Amino acid sequence: MQEIFFADLGSSDYKQTWDFQEQLLQQIMQLKLEGRNQGLGDHAPTPHYLLFCEHPHVFTLGKSGKPEHLLSNEQQLKNANADYYKINRGGDITYHGPGQIVGYPILNLDLFFNDIHRYMRFLEEVIIRTLKEYGIEGSRIEKLTGVWIDAGKPSARKICAFGVRCSRWITMHGWALNVNTQLDYFNHIVPCGISDKAVTSMAKELGNNLNIDEVKSVLLKHFSDVFNATIKTVEKEKLIAKEKT
Repeated sequence: MQEIFFADLGSSDYKQTWDFQEQLLQQIMQLKLEGRNQGLGDHAPTPHYLLFCEHPHVFTLGKSGKPEHLLSNEQQLKNANADYYKINRGGDITYHGPGQIVGYPILNLDLFFNDIHRYMRFLEEVIIRTLKEYGIEGSRIEKLTGVWIDAGKPSARKICAFGVRCSRWITMHGWALNVNTQLDYFNHIVPCGISDKAVTSMAKELGNNLNIDEVKSVLLKHFSDVFNATIKTVEKEKLIAKEKT
């Protein structure tokens, strides 16, 4: 059973969090290289990390995304107090903002399984199980990564988006679960490049805002179960110190 170090970064600037993920990824990559040099192959022990945060309003475009899926110009984004980044994850354009739980697993998949499609399904399963605890039936749509409500119906709407990067079997980026999210911000984009389906949130489905810390706890429980891993919660400062050692 693997151990995953978890830190809740709270409200966290997107670029700073992206840079931090890169630092953690590079640390794991260096440890893997050292392990190979010591004759341990691809299964040298390395740490794994899981970060939760909420970002200030920001739109991010994945490497396979289309710039025209951003529907607002620079001035309109400024008026909305939103940033915009082209980034190195898969997927198209999405939105992050307050009231949304963004999860960033930085895992060495050599110590779990070498299958990125299975990894994506595991992430979706974490969200599906979490929603179920709140009486929300989440499911998948074939060939459309994400977790959906009323999948397969004209009323299908996405409640959680995913976009990851995997470098030498080390993951980064992750998911964005709409909990108490301001859904009108999705009007600035074609969410995930899908124009014929709506976006929703847990709050909208249930008719009331949720305790976001409680939802984080439920997510952690199911992440541990799905990945068969133990979660060790650490303070943000200690996680940073661990990265520097």
